[in-house]
Amino acid sequence: MRAAGSEFADPSQRGAIPRLDFNPPRERVPGLEIIDLSTLHERRRRRGSRPDQVHRVDFHTLTLITEGSAEHAVDFVTYPCRPGTLLWIRPGQVQRFVRPGTANGTHLLFTPAFPPHTSSADRLVKEWYGTACWQLGARPEYAVLSTLLGQMRAEYDRQEESVSAEILQLLLATVLLQIDRLPHPGSGGDPHAGGEVYARFRAELERSYATTRRAADYASRLGYTVKTLTRACVAATGQPVKHVIDARVALEAQRLLAHTDEPVATIARRLGFVEPTNFGKFFNRHTEMTPGTFRQAHQGG
Repeated sequence: MRAAGSEFADPSQRGAIPRLDFNPPRERVPGLEIIDLSTLHERRRRRGSRPDQVHRVDFHTLTLITEGSAEHAVDFVTYPCRPGTLLWIRPGQVQRFVRPGTANGTHLLFTPAFPPHTSSADRLVKEWYGTACWQLGARPEYAVLSTLLGQMRAEYDRQEESVSAEILQLLLATVLLQIDRLPHPGSGGDPHAGGEVYARFRAELERSYATTRRAADYASRLGYTVKTLTRACVAATGQPVKHVIDARVALEAQRLLAHTDEPVATIARRLGFVEPTNFGKFFNRHTEMTPGTFRQAHQGG
């Protein structure tokens, strides 16, 4: 296991997008770390990591910016960071600090297993997708989250033998449920409107997007009809089920093309395309660019 925010995991995996494991230098509470964002950047500088290096994490991070400015990119979208910005990066998402700048704030790192499973917040941490950034500014929601995070920080910073993991779990669950109340900008729908059908479909999609792109396969595995899946997807995203499936495959293709040196044919096979030409047609249809053109644009080659 590597230290969170320090070295990149498994250098033997050449061509893969670097991945960080959760293993902070001093784990006061298993599955949770609370630090200042500036401390994270300083930790990475001491270990010789470039602040703008692309990486994935295998845990969740929540950051509430309280001062300064910066830019942070998550899956090809760059977000300006300023006081009142809230960032939620989920396991598997590809991110980088485009411009670390002067931004500082409270930075939470937690594993998917840390929030209490008896809370409905457990559902939120199992979702690999969702809004990455909110600009709260000075709205009341900022004050609520700032207060809750301050309570978490106070508990976390108690003498080690008196820190309560249960209090921290319950406070984190409250934080997540408060975030769930925030609007979901740019989602094209209501993520909750699809209900359990949509939630189960997204979990299966994350497991299987590289092996099948057929809506009928997902319907069969989940015990629904294609019509039921489409209805849930339209309610949650505004898009039919086939579009949601293809969008997930296209996102992974973009990640691999932009952030690895794997040959296009290898990426095509990894994503379930027998023929690279079919992958090229698929990618061009969804991005209006060829794989080679997209790679050149994002790697500067």
